[in-house]
Amino acid sequence: MRTGTAKIMLPVMALWVAWATMAFAEEGTNAGVFGAFPASKEYAPPRDPAVLKKLSDWQDGKLGLLITWGAYSQWGVVESWTLCPERYEWNRRTGPYANDDRAYKASYEELINTFNPVKFDPGKWALAAKGGGVKYVLAMAKHHDGFCMFDTATTDYRITAPRCPFHADPRANIIKEMSAAFRKEGLSVGVYFSKADWNTPYYWSPDFPLHDRNVNYDTAKHPELWKKFKDFTWRQIEELMAGYGPQDILWLDGGQVRPPTQDIDVTGMAAMARRHQPGLIVVDRTVRGENENYVTPEQEIPDHFLPYPWETCMTMGTAWPWKPNDQFKSAGTLLRHLCTIVARGGNLLLGIGPDANGEFDPTVYARLEEMGKWLTSNGEAVYETRPIAPHEQGGCVFTQKRDGTVYAIILPKDDNGVLPESVSLPAQLAANRGPVTLLGYGALAYGETKGGEVVVAIPSEARTNPPCAHAWAIKIAPK
Repeated sequence: MRTGTAKIMLPVMALWVAWATMAFAEEGTNAGVFGAFPASKEYAPPRDPAVLKKLSDWQDGKLGLLITWGAYSQWGVVESWTLCPERYEWNRRTGPYANDDRAYKASYEELINTFNPVKFDPGKWALAAKGGGVKYVLAMAKHHDGFCMFDTATTDYRITAPRCPFHADPRANIIKEMSAAFRKEGLSVGVYFSKADWNTPYYWSPDFPLHDRNVNYDTAKHPELWKKFKDFTWRQIEELMAGYGPQDILWLDGGQVRPPTQDIDVTGMAAMARRHQPGLIVVDRTVRGENENYVTPEQEIPDHFLPYPWETCMTMGTAWPWKPNDQFKSAGTLLRHLCTIVARGGNLLLGIGPDANGEFDPTVYARLEEMGKWLTSNGEAVYETRPIAPHEQGGCVFTQKRDGTVYAIILPKDDNGVLPESVSLPAQLAANRGPVTLLGYGALAYGETKGGEVVVAIPSEARTNPPCAHAWAIKIAPK
């Protein structure tokens, strides 16, 4: 992180195309939300129907997890970034080698010799994710430090190397074990992969000084070295795409690796990956164009509806990997974020990380359990929906189903919020509609119309004994 910046059967495909070509009546505001996305300077839509279908399925899922983990978890430091000569408060170094880039890197890379996560339990993680309402999971195959959490033949800087204590464990091929466990529970899976690699001499060459996150030599002057790096990267991607079962997403980080000076031909690499994984979603983060199948704002929520696929990646606590005594966001905050994001057209990817033993903080399980409880009651207002104008108004955010059912999700300002006495629905969402209900409670009634808005009263018994905590969904059935 820290970027700064299978054959489809014809009847199924025909149904999807019919849905994808629907357009909203309100031209310019909602056009393309249900299907084909408009091209813009921010987004170049995929052209492969299999990718478009998988992208639509991904949009239906709404909630994902990103599991950030590596040998650095032994120190409880930020993932990879303490290696980088760029100094910030969030990647501050400690210890005797804090001021020596090469010595610090050598010490950091010795962590492979003691990494032994014997409490790693992907089945437990998968059950927790499923119970939390999560629909897809990205497992970190390799971060910028180059440490591989899979059994690669390209480097001995990997968890299955003989010098890593965990290598003899039958679960040592972490990515294989995680992919299988999550798939078993019906979740979609993908891999996070950093294009940059600060361990291989083909990217950070020992023959040149380190300056920043970038390749430390002139690729135009040393094309043979850069070709070795490109070939190295392609081999690792092919290993992951060919040997680890079905994969839905290839999430590429390290946005500095891009043309013209750091060109690894991601277009060719994506085509190669899709020969093994038809329909694969490729996310070349921050690199606008055909290989960024969805956009990924990090640690922030766009303040308005966006007419293309996007996903806020955000930590559950304050850090991507495990951090001692981390402070976690409340379940209410996480659910409000989720609903706001969905109403603006996005997905939420929550970042969590296990410790060096392979265990999550108990709070992670608690948050997932609480989110899952809410989604069990209210998930129909979230999953398999798309935004609808005006998107949000008067403390509510709005979503809709393919069949025209509309939802108004009441979002309190904080964890102390309560159900209001009434909600005013925009006229265009309530006019000519069918029955209105409060999920988990029952029927409501349309009231008077004020200023073009339709008032829906919330009975006192529902406010006294609300059907759930955190947020409440009003369902407006089509007439």
